[in-house]
Amino acid sequence: MTCAVIIVAAGRGTRAGGDRPKQWQPLAGLRVIDWTIRAFQAVPEVDRMMIVLHSDEIARFSPPEGVSVTAGGATRAASVRAGLEALEGTGCTRVLIHDVARPCASPALIRRVLTALEGAPAAAPAIAVTDALWTGQGGVVTGMQDRAGLFRAQTPQGFDFAAILAAHLSYNGDAPDDVAVARAAGLDVVIVPGDDDNLKITHPPDFARADALLRGRMDIRIGNGYDVHRFGPGDHVMLCGVRVPHGRGLQGHSDADVGLHAICDAIYGALAMGDIGRHFPPSDPQWKGAESDVFLRHAAALVRENGYNISNIDLTLVCEQPKIGPVAAAMQTRLSDITGVAADRISVKATTSERLGFTGREEGIAALASVLLVAP
Repeated sequence: MTCAVIIVAAGRGTRAGGDRPKQWQPLAGLRVIDWTIRAFQAVPEVDRMMIVLHSDEIARFSPPEGVSVTAGGATRAASVRAGLEALEGTGCTRVLIHDVARPCASPALIRRVLTALEGAPAAAPAIAVTDALWTGQGGVVTGMQDRAGLFRAQTPQGFDFAAILAAHLSYNGDAPDDVAVARAAGLDVVIVPGDDDNLKITHPPDFARADALLRGRMDIRIGNGYDVHRFGPGDHVMLCGVRVPHGRGLQGHSDADVGLHAICDAIYGALAMGDIGRHFPPSDPQWKGAESDVFLRHAAALVRENGYNISNIDLTLVCEQPKIGPVAAAMQTRLSDITGVAADRISVKATTSERLGFTGREEGIAALASVLLVAP
């Protein structure tokens, strides 16, 4: 059996405020839509992902690898139907339908819905209403409402693919959710325990709560790196992947790029994977004269393989010469090219040691690096 998820993201979300629909607004360092996609990427049982966007916004979205996009309709039900039709013929047997405005859905919640689908044509998470319920008009309480048997519905809602596709194709008009469509077609829907943290971003204050929840789940690691190379014969130095003219060169087994080496050690340290010498031993002749961007690409790949992102890089070069200021921007750009980290999240700066020590005597260059790795 294969399972797909349809993430409905074609709405405008005007109640949430802001200058753009809520799915594109920033949240805990990413966008709402990015967090929602990550929630399902963390569940291996989900084989496919279909994002339903407003037709005007498809061009602005670069989907991650393995994620498909289709245009939605004028209503939520029409958008879901578009997503289902886009998945038809792909071999999908089960489908989850989820609102993009619920970025805090946990893997445990998603798996509860999938487990319930093993014995039912439809399943959806919900939370029993425990508060007293009133009716009101004009700001005044007009009566009480019995809360027995009432639930707050959530997504993702899961279905047998063929059954929910047929239900949507025969349904006329809009619907509050896909459970309503399923029930109109006579499908029994199993209720699974929902999650209070699986909030739907609807109003401006909801962003603050979602931000706190997502940041609380983050796995954050900090790494520090330090490296030194001495000067020797040469007419340039390699620093952060940039060839900088100089009256002497840096000496080392590789190209002696002290900046890249320090950043590598910071990454390996954050991952608790030793240092650059463990991964690229200087005793191995294949690395003699090697360009150090090979080392940094390896370190950045390990970050991704272990489920992290590089949030930022901070590098300090300690030297009297050459002057770093004129080439710092070029170094940031080069580091961005190598690591895939945005240049505005990379800092390259320099300082002197006030003519003290080996750097003050211009015998070599030292580098200190810090990196922050984040895994949601």
